[in-house]
Amino acid sequence: MSTCVLLRHGRSSANAAGVLAGWMPDVHLDETGRADAAAAARALVDAAPVLVVCSPLQRCRETARPLLDALPGLRRLEEVDLGECRYGAWTGRAIAELAQEPLWRAVQDDPASVTFPAHPEHETESIAAMADRTWAAVERIGRTVDETHGTDAVWVAVSHGDPIKSVLANAVGVGLAGFQRFHLDPGSLSAVTLGERPALLFANVTRSPVGDRLAHARRTDGPTVGGDTGGAPVTR
Repeated sequence: MSTCVLLRHGRSSANAAGVLAGWMPDVHLDETGRADAAAAARALVDAAPVLVVCSPLQRCRETARPLLDALPGLRRLEEVDLGECRYGAWTGRAIAELAQEPLWRAVQDDPASVTFPAHPEHETESIAAMADRTWAAVERIGRTVDETHGTDAVWVAVSHGDPIKSVLANAVGVGLAGFQRFHLDPGSLSAVTLGERPALLFANVTRSPVGDRLAHARRTDGPTVGGDTGGAPVTR
């Protein structure tokens, strides 16, 4: 199956302020975040992506822009199911304050059990629902890329920390039980292949070209006895 490179948006004003932004409108990249986005674009150019699919939230649109500018004609789509988790009453609150609440411990230790508290203005969902819709979106888009561009194609999903972590956890088979074991910096790149046997190719890469890294990670058609030799493809 084609390779999905997952790009977490660059640092936002909410990240810098220590606030859980969720689906708050008008959350933009700050100066550091714009540098993150530019670095991600430079890292992705040599991978020659065929498509960029972006969360509809502004900070992801802004993160995608330098890559689209660097590769004129690159197609961009928006996908609501790549959007941030809907945090309900936690939206817009300080992370330091939320860390004092009893639910915080469940978010860390048992995320599959967590549904965020309701709020009259902010939608809510469970972490499990967020993970399911993100995974379904990545699989659906991946199948379309396979059909249109072939299974060697690379495409980019610009999303948020929690949705990307859920995809990585699914790809390695640990599900939400291992969701919090992944660390993702703003502007970081991770890559997975899906299909019958999903695989994690790399995670949390920043400011480093990924084309060669992807080529090496996909060099064989699956795990070999003793692991990848690092040499030429195994022939059968």
